[in-house]
Amino acid sequence: MKENTLKNVIAIGLLLGLMLSFAGCAPEEDLPTEETKTMEIKFSTWHVPASAECRDVWDPMLEELEDRSDGRITTTTYYGGALGAGPDHYDIVADGLSDMGYFTATWNPGRFPLSDVLSMPVFVDGKDVAVEIGNAMYDEILHQEFEEVKLLNLNGCIQSYFWTTEPVETLEDVEGLRMRSPGGLQTYMIEALGAEPEFMPLGDVYMAMELGDIDGIVTCPQLYYAFNLYEVANHAVVASFGCVTEGVAMNLDTYEQAPEDLRTIIEEVTENPFKLTGGLTVDAIEEIMVSLADEGVEFYELPEEEAERWNSLFAEEVVLRWVEQMEADGLPGEETLKLYKEQLDKHGVEFPAYPSDWE
Repeated sequence: MKENTLKNVIAIGLLLGLMLSFAGCAPEEDLPTEETKTMEIKFSTWHVPASAECRDVWDPMLEELEDRSDGRITTTTYYGGALGAGPDHYDIVADGLSDMGYFTATWNPGRFPLSDVLSMPVFVDGKDVAVEIGNAMYDEILHQEFEEVKLLNLNGCIQSYFWTTEPVETLEDVEGLRMRSPGGLQTYMIEALGAEPEFMPLGDVYMAMELGDIDGIVTCPQLYYAFNLYEVANHAVVASFGCVTEGVAMNLDTYEQAPEDLRTIIEEVTENPFKLTGGLTVDAIEEIMVSLADEGVEFYELPEEEAERWNSLFAEEVVLRWVEQMEADGLPGEETLKLYKEQLDKHGVEFPAYPSDWE
């Protein structure tokens, strides 16, 4: 009996040894390498699925990631705030609920103070230009505010306009109007003109204007068009209110765990997705403006003297106020503003509210 038991043990040992030996001889190509690893990217944004951002920028950008990686990158989209409200999108990416996403820094007051410089009242005509400026500012000084993520690009959107249910031509017409603000410096601009800022989700603005709860909104043309706001307010003052600071971020762990060659593809494709796809460029924004005019929106160009009144208020009550606040908080506000002006000059972008004694 003992002899048979010993033989059985020996036989089992030999069998296990053979199995391990065969396993060790498995072809190396069956094991994933850095060159064959795949990854899925969950992309999130608060933009609605039918918007120009999703249709003309994010969809083709993600397709480009898949194509350049020969299918090793696959993507899943979560549009329209499917993973959370607009202000939560930075944390949605930072915490790993999504792998990559578009966030609006301005909707988190006080969290990215220096980056508010990208929201100054300037005339940026296309998102492609806004990203070139924002990326340069990120490299120069703003990178210190985004260490929780891998920041892929940064921008200040394009100039917002003053959209109202009734015509506005002077400061006196603005007095007491209730205007939806995107937050940040735009709130100060609205206050400087004598209007009352209101903050609410973009999805609530249509009904609020239709019911008379607010008199208008400060926002960029593409969002005004995407949310069909021209149906309830068809007057616009062509004065620059700047816009919000935004960007595309990637979860840091997801980025660091990706193979090096896929990281390179991700960085190249997302560095300036608007320039890459042709979505929301200068030409695309001009087409949206034409479409808004066709829908009956009346654009009013401020006469030079009236424009100077508005810009003087912005310079004193917004630009200099921001610099003073940054410096009081121990942050390099003046240096940041001057660096921003240098980038604007390089791209031929006007900054009519820049303090005249700083020229």
